[in-house]
Amino acid sequence: MARLADYFLLVGYDLNKRGSSIGQGKILQRFPEKDWEDNPFPQGIELFCQPSGWQLCTEKNPPNFFIAVLTDINSERHYCSCFTFWEECAQNLIDQRHGEAEEDAPLPSATQLYAPKTLVLVSRLDHPEVFRDSLGLIYTIHTDGLSVSLENVVGNLLTCTVPVTGGSQRTISLGAGDRQVIQTPICDSLPISNCSVAQLFRQLGITNVLCLFCAALTEHKILFLSRSYQRLTEACRALLAILFPLRYSFTYVPILPAQLLEVLSTPTPFIIGVNALFRSETQDLLDVIIADLDGGTVTIPECVQIPLLPEPLIHHTQDALSLFLDPALQIADLAFPPSSITTSTLRMQDMEVRAVFLRLFAQILQGYRCCLQLIRVHPEPVIRFHKASFLGQRGLVEDDFLTKVLEGMAFAGFVTERGPPYRSLDLFDELVAYDVQKLQYEEGSQRNLMKHVQELAEKLYRNENPYPAVSMHKVQRPTEGSYLRPQNKSFPLFDESSIQWILDQAAAKMQNAPPAVRSEKKCMVPPGPPIAAIVERNGSALANSNRRLEVVRNCISYIFENKMLEAKKLQPAVLRALKGRAARQCLTQELHLHVQQNRAVLDHQQFDFVVRLMNCCLQDCTSLDEHSIAAALLPLVTAFCRKLSPGITQFAYSCVQEHLVWTNMQFWEAMFYGDVQNHIRALYVSSEEAEPNLDEIDEEERSALELASEQCRLWPTLQREKQLELIQKEESTVFSQAIHYANRMSYLLLPLDTSKNRLLRGGAGLGDTESVTNSFITNSMAGSVAESADTESGFEDSEGSDVAHCVVRFITRFVDKVCTESGVTSDHLKGLHTMIPDIVQMHIETLDAVHRESKRLPPIQKPKLLRPTLLVGEELVMEGLRVYLLPDGREEATGGSLGGPPLLPAEGALFLTSYRCIFKGTPVDPLVAEQTVVRSFPVASLTKEKKISVPAHLDQYVQEGLQLRSCTFQLLRVAFDEEVPSEVSEGFRKQLHKLRYPQDVLGTFPFSVGLSLQHTAQPRTKDKNPSIKTISKNLVKNAKKTIGRQYVTRRKYSPPSWDLRGSQNSLETQGDDISVSEDLDRSTLTISTLKAPDKQAGGNMAERACCRDYQRMGLGTLSNSLTRAKNEPFRISTVNRMYAVCNSYPGLLIVPQTIQDNTLQKISRCYRQNRFPVVCWRSPRTKAVLLRSGGLHGKGVVGLFKSPNTAGTGPSQTDSTSLEQEKYLQAVVNSMPRYAEMSGRNTLSAFPSAHLYDSPDKRQPKLGSLMKQVMGGKEDVRGGKWGSMRGTGRLSSYAMNADVGSRLAARELLTPHQNGGPSDSALTPRRAALYIIGDKSQLKGVKQDPLQQWELVPIELFDVRQVKASFKKLMKACVPSAPSTDPSLSYLRTLEDSEWLLQLHKLLQVSALVVELLDSGSSVLVGLEDGWDLTTQVVSLVQLLSDPYYRTIEGFRLLIEKEWLSFGHRFSHRGAHTAASQSNGFTPIFLQFLDCVHQIHLQFPSEFEFSQYYLKFVAYHYVSNRFRTFLLDSDYERIEKGVLYEEKGDRRSPQICRSVWEYMERIHKKNPMFYNYIFCPEDGEVLRPYSSVWGLRVWDYYTHEALSEGPSYDWELVQAHRHEEPEKNDSSAPQTKRKIVWPSYHASQRLQPDAITCLLDELQNLEMDLRPVPERWKETWDKVKAAHRTEVRHESRKSSALLMSSSVSSQRQSLGIYLQESGVGSTLNLSLESGPSTTSTPSGGGKLGARNSTSTLYNQFNTAERENRSYEGILCKKGAFMKPWKPRWFVLDKTKHQLRYYESRTDTECKGVIDLAEVETISAGTPTMGAPKNVDERAFFDLKTTRRVYNFCAQDPSQAQQWIDRIQSCLSDA
Repeated sequence: MARLADYFLLVGYDLNKRGSSIGQGKILQRFPEKDWEDNPFPQGIELFCQPSGWQLCTEKNPPNFFIAVLTDINSERHYCSCFTFWEECAQNLIDQRHGEAEEDAPLPSATQLYAPKTLVLVSRLDHPEVFRDSLGLIYTIHTDGLSVSLENVVGNLLTCTVPVTGGSQRTISLGAGDRQVIQTPICDSLPISNCSVAQLFRQLGITNVLCLFCAALTEHKILFLSRSYQRLTEACRALLAILFPLRYSFTYVPILPAQLLEVLSTPTPFIIGVNALFRSETQDLLDVIIADLDGGTVTIPECVQIPLLPEPLIHHTQDALSLFLDPALQIADLAFPPSSITTSTLRMQDMEVRAVFLRLFAQILQGYRCCLQLIRVHPEPVIRFHKASFLGQRGLVEDDFLTKVLEGMAFAGFVTERGPPYRSLDLFDELVAYDVQKLQYEEGSQRNLMKHVQELAEKLYRNENPYPAVSMHKVQRPTEGSYLRPQNKSFPLFDESSIQWILDQAAAKMQNAPPAVRSEKKCMVPPGPPIAAIVERNGSALANSNRRLEVVRNCISYIFENKMLEAKKLQPAVLRALKGRAARQCLTQELHLHVQQNRAVLDHQQFDFVVRLMNCCLQDCTSLDEHSIAAALLPLVTAFCRKLSPGITQFAYSCVQEHLVWTNMQFWEAMFYGDVQNHIRALYVSSEEAEPNLDEIDEEERSALELASEQCRLWPTLQREKQLELIQKEESTVFSQAIHYANRMSYLLLPLDTSKNRLLRGGAGLGDTESVTNSFITNSMAGSVAESADTESGFEDSEGSDVAHCVVRFITRFVDKVCTESGVTSDHLKGLHTMIPDIVQMHIETLDAVHRESKRLPPIQKPKLLRPTLLVGEELVMEGLRVYLLPDGREEATGGSLGGPPLLPAEGALFLTSYRCIFKGTPVDPLVAEQTVVRSFPVASLTKEKKISVPAHLDQYVQEGLQLRSCTFQLLRVAFDEEVPSEVSEGFRKQLHKLRYPQDVLGTFPFSVGLSLQHTAQPRTKDKNPSIKTISKNLVKNAKKTIGRQYVTRRKYSPPSWDLRGSQNSLETQGDDISVSEDLDRSTLTISTLKAPDKQAGGNMAERACCRDYQRMGLGTLSNSLTRAKNEPFRISTVNRMYAVCNSYPGLLIVPQTIQDNTLQKISRCYRQNRFPVVCWRSPRTKAVLLRSGGLHGKGVVGLFKSPNTAGTGPSQTDSTSLEQEKYLQAVVNSMPRYAEMSGRNTLSAFPSAHLYDSPDKRQPKLGSLMKQVMGGKEDVRGGKWGSMRGTGRLSSYAMNADVGSRLAARELLTPHQNGGPSDSALTPRRAALYIIGDKSQLKGVKQDPLQQWELVPIELFDVRQVKASFKKLMKACVPSAPSTDPSLSYLRTLEDSEWLLQLHKLLQVSALVVELLDSGSSVLVGLEDGWDLTTQVVSLVQLLSDPYYRTIEGFRLLIEKEWLSFGHRFSHRGAHTAASQSNGFTPIFLQFLDCVHQIHLQFPSEFEFSQYYLKFVAYHYVSNRFRTFLLDSDYERIEKGVLYEEKGDRRSPQICRSVWEYMERIHKKNPMFYNYIFCPEDGEVLRPYSSVWGLRVWDYYTHEALSEGPSYDWELVQAHRHEEPEKNDSSAPQTKRKIVWPSYHASQRLQPDAITCLLDELQNLEMDLRPVPERWKETWDKVKAAHRTEVRHESRKSSALLMSSSVSSQRQSLGIYLQESGVGSTLNLSLESGPSTTSTPSGGGKLGARNSTSTLYNQFNTAERENRSYEGILCKKGAFMKPWKPRWFVLDKTKHQLRYYESRTDTECKGVIDLAEVETISAGTPTMGAPKNVDERAFFDLKTTRRVYNFCAQDPSQAQQWIDRIQSCLSDA
């Protein structure tokens, strides 16, 4: 029995409180006045009576009622029922209050005010309706003036006692003619919800409530908002009800007063309700989930992540809830819905929802009792929960929701409450133990689900309402509207003496009454089914093949039978099988069988095998050991051992220490508690064995909890001595286990070599594991001893101390925790603290002896280190360091979803040479261990190096890792072996950094290679004639003096005479001198003439790429006199011969003929880096020129455009510079024949636009649309305004037409205006003579002058910083360092984010614009940034697209030498070649250009003489620094270093090449790898490529690698690898031509070359047998092409060709390969070169071309076709789908491995080919529909290929069998 009410209060408004805008309440009376001993009075009730604040009102509000919940310090809840009504304030009090409030907050201006008054009832019982009726009765007696004593009613209320539980019904009366019924629940552990749960779901919905449910379980902050206090209370009550059987243990305040809102900022979780009036004050809460009950919304902050229920539980729960909350949903789609729906009442619906959540918890916690660990039985049971075992057995280790629930305080309370084995049961215990079958969710079992939920709901309802009929409930209520009646008197104060007398009378009766004893029906808690049965029933158990388990058992048997060879054979299969949990458990069970008397002594081989298997088991275990693998191995590692010497034994634990599980405190706790439970169980089993009535078999099967339940039942009956004896035995058991585990932990925590301190640096995860463990311990230990700060930190703060001290502290922490929780006495605990250091020290002494003896053992045989093949001149800087090459983020080579063998990880050595960083080794996987893995990159291409942390691999201890990333798209992720000291690995990093960033460019590989050879081969002699290097150095010295001076005047000038049509060799024979003069001051001239050796230098200068190309294009000559030929518009200027005008330009430049050299010096100041406009290319058709320059300074052309050009006489420098620039641009315009005729004067003027289009073919592309795309703005036909190309990096800014080909093929028919002036018609836009393309930022605000003949095109491209950032992202996308499951980090997403293809698109788009302008007759000046990055890219691409010469091998080399090398692209600066440029980083401007060429090559493969491999080769060696070609930033710097001009006698060795071009030329002579066989260009073809991003492709140079040989761009290494391969083949083995090609391992292009390369190689091998020196492949190829052309011309007269000529509107060149369909098969015809008839054939006439399709390369070397016909005859073949049977002439060709068929025997055209390599089976067939009749069924046979099944029919069975035999023999021969 318990008191119905503990305290009764009368609380009123306190008018005496001043200085506050909100009033305060005051307890007017309280009964009883003294606190109960068992229940002290709760403080602060007056705040909760008016949560919104005590305020006066101008209107009389109706009474209200709500219940506030207060929680005391003992976590007991007090229900404060508050009944509030309003009374009139006395007039004098109002006046007094107004006077006081003048300076305070204003009061409501009304004549009458009403003050609140509250009746409060405080109780520990939850009977809300009884409290409402009781307080309402007191109010009714007052308002209606009933003749009932209020004191009697209050006294009876405070003295009423009711039963707490038991399901009884009690009727009470308060003495006012009332009768109330109190219903007690049957079981008090089940919460009482009334209808609150159903109401909460109606207010918020299913999804929102489930979200709040998960948030409460995972300890988040939850805040309810509503304008109703009762709703807040009911919502909080509902949320707690659905959490059952877990109890919420954090802050719980359903109604929070306004004055306590700062509580919402507490860091701990809570469930709080607040009035919606204060919503604004909750907006700043960043970590609180807000549920608005009135609006039905739940707001979750962005920083809060709520883990939801795992699938499929959440899905099933939602379905079950909607089944009961919204039954109409199930029949909403029925064609004939039932007329009525049976819906449950709100009260019953509430119980059904709670039943669904009860089922949910039963499903989540099924089998939880199997994971309870019993630590103590007496005096009270102490239970712990094995979380890791539960998660592992349920297969929910990765589930975030359940992990957090099990770590939470609510579940800790659940274990404490429900863990004891002997207690009273409730509905949840029965459900989780007996109704397991009903908890299974099956598809279509909706009826069973509803039935079970309704059964549970009925039980819950019966618990709250055991008696359905309530008898005679009667309570007086006030009359309607009585609160509005004016009250003559306020609520009176109670007579305290009367109430106290009633309380005293009741207390006297209670003293005489016998004490109430609460009867509890205790019993043993049923354990329920084991988890294994539950998991198997759910179907989620992981099955492991019995065959794998058998392999494990056999391997263990072989080891212990000493059959080591057999065991080694099974080892790879066992290691793979141990990835599965069942195989690991099988291994531990098998090893246990071989342990006898806790010891198993092995020999060395057996010991190594067993340790390896143990490490393999442990490496896949997490630190939690959820599958109990480490737990099973723990006793084994202290059992298996080997004898090192007499008296010294090494145990297995010293070899398995490198696993994180041993440093996890949770693991040791679980192991300790598990062993304690076993010993406690054994203690009570042995004590009961003497009793004869117990069955021994049953006793063995009884669990520890069952035994503990029996002991708890007997405990009250035992004598005190017996109880103390049992307590002492249990405590001694725990104490002995603590000593045992102190030893065990020292075994596994102390390393074998304690001097290494290896424990301290054990791995990156150690600190994290410790922190996780600490947090778990804090959650799980309630009464543990307080630990000092240094004890908390574990291993992390122990860097300065030794290993022993760390281990002692770790073990001490463990012992403190487990012993405190297990109830070990303080004396024993002190003894343990003293004992632990001695244990550790003793074990260290033992380990020292073991370590000393283990060093004498022969070392483990590791794979032999393979030495790499080095280049000539390449030297080893560091010998090989044993490492493991680890897999990176690429799927290739790991044997994953892409297939192939697992080549990585591989074990080998890391070598550092003067040129490369090389890994060479073999795969760790034994099945592919015979392969060699090579991955290397040039040292100069290293872009990033960083240390990485690597987990231990198998049984090898790995110290640290290194990740090296190269801009050749190689990634080396290596882990150093334990034999490599950290000092050596650090030395490797330093040496690598030193090689990567030398102090000077002379320290790079191409300068240092062969120096010793040079010094020994060439003794120093006095030079009578200075060498070219000396001359070049003198030139540089003179140039340095001259740089910065304003003028260089040429005094004597006699260059050689050139003929435009002369050969290049004639330049070398010129004997004229070039004299150079310097202007020392403005008056004095000193002449220095180059003597005889200077001629060679001048000749070399003339031989440079620039001059050769200028001569080819006829751009200028060096005249013998200062007079210039008038017919030559341009000349070669030597103004920069001393590099004084611009040190980044070449010495010879093309400028207009009319411009003087001193003018050039003035103009150069207007441009960045003095890079003034020079001509680099001229169109042979339109004579338009392409110029390049740097960006403009503000005083340049920009200033010219901004200010009108007025004729002034002032000789200011600015005006003169602008005038010089105007003259220069006018001279460029005049150089074009059409524009020169228009210019009658030396100023710029307009001209008729009709002359712009006077081209031979009268065709022009629509430049307006192309301009519009590049500029991104609107097209203006007058050409006055331009938009801008946006640099945002998004494709949407560049709208491209869908049909680019039709756009490029469009024609504009332009006619001159009648008046001869500029036309305003849109059909005749004005074309400028010169377009200046510049940066938008430089040309901003420029207004175009309509009279000028040039026009500015401001564009906004990317800058070098964007290129650098884009390239970094591209490398990470193509070569990721680690695999990622994040979809935002997928390959395509990261590729898009890099914006690399977008930058290529912009470059191609701008280049296409320039090409169109040049082709239309306008000249173009490109001046972007400094003129050496983007400018070089654009002008190079323009020349490549416009001039077919640059698409040859020779022309492409010349283009790079001219535009990139001579014109000063900063290769060393952009490539970060030296330490000075290290901070700049790698910026691949040149690589971006090569990628653009690659894109164009893909679109026009027949227009390029060089192959794609040629581009990759250049791209690799551009960054490799193997050659001097791409070093330094300009010709000036190359002269300074003496590398520009090399003397012919200065050859170090024939094997060493200084130039990459020389190297490639050597290769090209020997091998056609750089040649493009389908090269057949059209004369004068201008290429117009697609530039849209969708048309671009990722270059396979970025993604492809061959691990068998490394990068294939060092040709000597590839050749050496090719010669090594035949040696590996066993001559005795049968030779076959078939070879397995593995992705990412083999170089497929080399192993599977094209047919032409194979034939050329075969022909060369045959010629080597006939003649000593075979002819070059190029000569052979030229002969074949010539013979082919002759054959085509000869046979075109006899028969028509089968190939139609193609004439695309966009003039896109065809590929030369045609695939013609005929029937089912197809023929491949290879056209080597276009014949003259092809280009002349009109496209619209429909005539056939003149190419012979039957002339293939095979016929070039096979004179008779009969030689290739192994067997032939007639067969009937069924056609493809829905086609009939037809007879065909079939030819079986063994040579080509083909089955061909023709129309007839005489037909020469093959109708189809069946490749026998694709044949899978050949078998007898059956006739199908339409088959030939009157033919024996045995004459049919089928041929199945990988693509389809061919049906054949022979004339008779014998012929069919002969065909089958022939085809089978052909297949077997292959």
